[in-house]
Amino acid sequence: MILAVCPNPAIDVTYTVPDLVPGTSHRVTTTRCRAGGKGVNVARVLSLLGARTRLLGLAGGTTGETIREELRDAGIPADLTTVGGESRRTVTVVSPKAATVLNEPGPVVTAAEWGAFTERFDDAVASAAVVVLSGSCPPGVPVTAYRDLTVAAHSAGAVVLVDAAGATLHHALTARPDVVKPNADEIADIVGAAPRTRAEAVSAAYRLGDLGAGASVVSRGAQGFVAVAGGTAYEVRAPETVLGNPTGAGDALAAVLAQGLATGQPWPRTLARAAAISAAAVVSPYAGDFDAPTADRLLTHVTVEEVTDAARRHR
Repeated sequence: MILAVCPNPAIDVTYTVPDLVPGTSHRVTTTRCRAGGKGVNVARVLSLLGARTRLLGLAGGTTGETIREELRDAGIPADLTTVGGESRRTVTVVSPKAATVLNEPGPVVTAAEWGAFTERFDDAVASAAVVVLSGSCPPGVPVTAYRDLTVAAHSAGAVVLVDAAGATLHHALTARPDVVKPNADEIADIVGAAPRTRAEAVSAAYRLGDLGAGASVVSRGAQGFVAVAGGTAYEVRAPETVLGNPTGAGDALAAVLAQGLATGQPWPRTLARAAAISAAAVVSPYAGDFDAPTADRLLTHVTVEEVTDAARRHR
């Protein structure tokens, strides 16, 4: 079983507009509301891939009840610890040119509420092969949360993938997670600057390994991603740039990596599938989905290139 952890789930509101012009009024062509947050999106994609998945998180208020109901309707097994605050909403405005995301911070979580969550986590992780710790933590949750959960998961014999940023990721690295999957911007404060070239991205991935990651994947948007796994550096790219809503592409990438860890697939195979499915997630208008025909088409042409050791000299 893959345990997806989403400390800060939300109701995702997605608006589609012909164009987004700041300071003007817009007519929305389509609207979609459903449960979201990075960990929720990971669980959705894992479910689509046929993986046995369970979702843990925190939820409160009427928005929290809406999150629970929508997850039940979607068939996502979820155990959300109740908190006194109101769960957040996020708004994504999708135009042909880009997606603009507005994220609320989430409810304030008390120490007792976080303690109740960690008790549920300790129970659930006993039957998990892989744990995915994904996304932001709401106010009140310790900045060491992902470090502490990684330690608990390792003690239970689970493999851990962390998809986080900033201080949350920095602390998690001290617990030596098996895989980390930030994007280039999210590791700027850890490696000194956001990597822009392939060599810089590979150097950053090695640096994450130096700091504790067993393997590291640094996503670069339309440029694909780089990975350092099993002592080998890779650059992975889909054969074409796809247009759409990129909001959930990184979550789809994390889901495929988690499934690869759970099934013991070789890294090149897992990375190729991750590139195809994350690109196919852009085609889908809503985070947490991917277009299966697009994924199948792209997979046959994904490039997984080993990067020579020369790139490591940029560290």
